Amino acid sequence: MDDKKNENYVVQMPDDGRGRDEKDAFMARRPSQRPRGPNDIGQSLSKLDNNPPLSVLAYCLSSISMTVVNKYVVSGAFWNLNFFYLAVQAIVCIAAISACKSLGLIRNLAPFDSDKARKWFPISLLLVGMIYTSTKALQFLSVPVYTIFKNLTIIVIAYGEVMWFGGSVTPIALLSFGLMVLSSIVAAWADIQSAIAGDFGHGDSSTAMSTLNAGYAWMGLNVLCTASYVLGMRKIIKKMNFKDWDTMYYNNLLTIPVLFVCSLLVEDWSSINFAKNFPEESRNRIIIGMIYSGLAAIFISYCSAWCIRVTSSTTYSMVGALNKLPIAISGLVFFSAPVTFGSVSAIFIGFVSGIIYAWARIRQSSVSEDSLPTNKAAMSASSQSNRDAANS
Repeated sequence: MDDKKNENYVVQMPDDGRGRDEKDAFMARRPSQRPRGPNDIGQSLSKLDNNPPLSVLAYCLSSISMTVVNKYVVSGAFWNLNFFYLAVQAIVCIAAISACKSLGLIRNLAPFDSDKARKWFPISLLLVGMIYTSTKALQFLSVPVYTIFKNLTIIVIAYGEVMWFGGSVTPIALLSFGLMVLSSIVAAWADIQSAIAGDFGHGDSSTAMSTLNAGYAWMGLNVLCTASYVLGMRKIIKKMNFKDWDTMYYNNLLTIPVLFVCSLLVEDWSSINFAKNFPEESRNRIIIGMIYSGLAAIFISYCSAWCIRVTSSTTYSMVGALNKLPIAISGLVFFSAPVTFGSVSAIFIGFVSGIIYAWARIRQSSVSEDSLPTNKAAMSASSQSNRDAANS
């Protein structure tokens, strides 16, 4: 009975070759057996390119890694080659941009224009001041404290825009400013207490205090230089009509000679000093970090533009505010910064102040969009990312 039932469902194909040919043709048409072609790979890449969570993650990882690598390179006991380090960064960045342009990955980079370079050169000088004071502050301060004090730049830029561009400060923004100042005070208090307790590994508290005082001085200069750079760039960029990659290209290209001249005049290029700055046991890691830091500038610019494109400027602003927390935590994880009630409280207050400020900017932008339309100068993605990076 069972055999009979089975026979009712068996179809014998003639073994003359024709059945096998038809079967092979049918199997070749099955979707599961079809090999992946260029179109499938292109569709997969397109899905990744338009994936909002992936763009947010890439932006966060690129900015966190940039801060961590910079801190690692300049944290050597005898490190004193900051101008040389920044020159290497700029050279790597220009080389990467030129290579991408040759390969056709960057298509909207205009040829070099000496007239534009002459007009942009003052902005590049301000950039040199900003990045040099940034590395010096990061050399003496921990990553969490550096991140917290960087918020003070937002206050200076906001009131600079009020003075020179007719901006306004809302009550919510004022609240965030107050929290930023409070977080900086708490962070400084926690640092001083840790220095007195000997948590920084120095032999005496006076050495630790002198290190902190140097860091706070460089941080104050960095706040002023960063605000000057951002406000100056906003004023000049309207006249230059730079595209996406032009700002990054001119900034790095014009800073290379300035950085090398400053390095030759100020820094010690002797073989003994180079051996101290690049000790044999960590030389390769430091060199890799210097090269990566130059590439990271491109990663941050691309990921910023990517995040804005596939999400929105509102989401990007919130991500920039939320990103301060993992950056601060990375300093506690990778560099053994003292974990105290004061330091944790300062990080939390600074994190909240960043969220409130981002919310204030979002509300202000929505009000502006609801008002009468006005002509606004376009800002390139790299310029926007430079400005946001300066504020973060």
